Amino acid sequence: MKFRGKNYKNEASKIEKGKLYTKEEAVKLIKEVSNTKFDATVEVAMNLNLNVKKADQQLRGAIVLPKGTGKSARVLVIAKGDGAKAAKEAGADYVGEADMIEKIQKENWFDFDTLIATPDMMPALGKIGKILGPKGLMPNPKTGTVTMNVKQAVEDAKAGKLEYRTDSYGNVHGIIGKVSFSEADLLENLNAFVKTILRAKPQTAKGTYVKSISLSATMSPAVKVDQNSFDN
Repeated sequence: MKFRGKNYKNEASKIEKGKLYTKEEAVKLIKEVSNTKFDATVEVAMNLNLNVKKADQQLRGAIVLPKGTGKSARVLVIAKGDGAKAAKEAGADYVGEADMIEKIQKENWFDFDTLIATPDMMPALGKIGKILGPKGLMPNPKTGTVTMNVKQAVEDAKAGKLEYRTDSYGNVHGIIGKVSFSEADLLENLNAFVKTILRAKPQTAKGTYVKSISLSATMSPAVKVDQNSFDN
């Protein structure tokens, strides 16, 4: 049985077991039960009725949250020529081509959160796909990280672009901000994330698409959210 500390139990006692809270109530409550000495991250988790063994029921994409994530992303761009120039002008933290690929491969260097690449650089990046893939850093057209529009991609990443994908259990997670965010800002990000996942419903999905939605903050108990509260 997982051990829970006194603070966790105290905060958990504020959450009514089995109750589904409206999205407004959930956001308010998650701020109340967060009891860390640092600015905790707020995350939404959605359990979807998908058979992720089927390729057409695996969700993967990205969204630029209206209020950002509260985290400044470190961006690496693999490009050359005009693409490299655009990346630098857009504020990318690191820009390079073969040199950066070699740095990752030989030095196990991962001082970045997002990797963006132009299509012509993908064959070279593919050689270290086994290194980038498990870390979720391999660029992908579905998330907008393989693109000729490097400027927009860098700006989106810096603005709080959030990538999402279903895990092997049909869950999809997303950071929607920090506990220090206002309730209104957290709610706006939550709405944007949930609506994005709802719009991404595969045509082959059967039955009830969303099984459950919950909010949690770092080291805090989860609050279950009533799906019906997203109808307005």
